[in-house]
Amino acid sequence: MHSNIRIAILASGNGTNAQQIVEYFQGKDTIEVACILYNRKDAFVATRAQRLGVPAQYVSPATFRQSTEIAKILDTFMADYLILAGFLQLVPTSIIAQYPSHILNIHPALLPNYGGKGMYGHHVHEAVIGNHEVESGITVHLVDDHYDHGQILFQARCKITPTDTADTLAEKIHVLEKTYFPSVIESYILHLPMPVQEHPIE
Repeated sequence: MHSNIRIAILASGNGTNAQQIVEYFQGKDTIEVACILYNRKDAFVATRAQRLGVPAQYVSPATFRQSTEIAKILDTFMADYLILAGFLQLVPTSIIAQYPSHILNIHPALLPNYGGKGMYGHHVHEAVIGNHEVESGITVHLVDDHYDHGQILFQARCKITPTDTADTLAEKIHVLEKTYFPSVIESYILHLPMPVQEHPIE
């Protein structure tokens, strides 16, 4: 029986959020990153995992849809919680049932706005800028069987100026992700008070 709570990170791309989560929990005696699973062979997150000394495994999209196979992999790593960090595939309903209220995702907008299938990464920022919004932010939520739909756990905000572009908004969102996502994960898992954002970042 393992003493620490073990999280599996699911990622599809660059892996900046995954790295920040790993680094946040390194040396902590409550939560540890058991593995990083990724569903794109060329995902840079695999390189990050190797550098960080975290076990990483490629799981093809087809294999991931075969819930019995992904369940075996998660059992092998003794994962207690799943953290989606830029993971662009719908989680099978059987996995959601296996990990009830134990799967968290981060979305780069203020849900329920700008969520759903196809709304990820730069697509989100371009839509927000295109609609001349005055603020955006991040949302950490539980995962259910719809994209970006589960119970909202935490939101943090940033202001949007008239000169902002999708690129500059992305930079603000990255700051919010780095600042809050790891601590929100910790707070949720350990039943601690959630972080509080006093003012939206400029």
